[in-house]
Amino acid sequence: MNSRTFLTSRPLLLPLALPLALALTGCGSVIAGAPSQAELEERAGYAQLSLDHVYVTEIEGFTLARQSVGVMGDDGFQAAYVAKDGTRVTLGADRGTFTDQDCAASPKSAPCAPEKPGWYRTSDGQHTYIRVEDGVRITLDAPLTVGKDRLRAAAERAHRADARELDDVLPEKPAGGGAPVQRGDLPAEGDGAPDNSVGVGG
Repeated sequence: MNSRTFLTSRPLLLPLALPLALALTGCGSVIAGAPSQAELEERAGYAQLSLDHVYVTEIEGFTLARQSVGVMGDDGFQAAYVAKDGTRVTLGADRGTFTDQDCAASPKSAPCAPEKPGWYRTSDGQHTYIRVEDGVRITLDAPLTVGKDRLRAAAERAHRADARELDDVLPEKPAGGGAPVQRGDLPAEGDGAPDNSVGVGG
């Protein structure tokens, strides 16, 4: 085969290689077997979540409790990982920041110190790792009975969910559609504080 023949035939290979290249690329690409971006956004919207705030991690001996998945703040994300004995590790991700100054300003009852992968804080039998990534504040919180090394590893592994992980985590939208999940803990007016008032006769 001469060089002219080779150059003429080469473009015919590109359409065959393109799907493989897309399948191998990172965030934002199509993942085989995963729902479409539109479907994921619809499910996130139904749960009043932002896809940018849905994070997942891995914790040895713990499993994600899908029923615990919910919104935190306006459109932040929160989920619990549970061990067989009922011990919970809570992962939260919300828009925001955290700095060394914020850490230093923590009360004496919740001492905080800079520590990889971000900051480490203890309070009343609990401990927390805090990270900030692309404008998202990520927290991993657990009882002290969950070892510090295990909690730190979970904080380091926490990452924005890809399409397949989103499919595993996001609640399904009810068949036939329906209105978004209503958050009964937040009043329609005022400063957004939880409404814990007692009704008539209560």
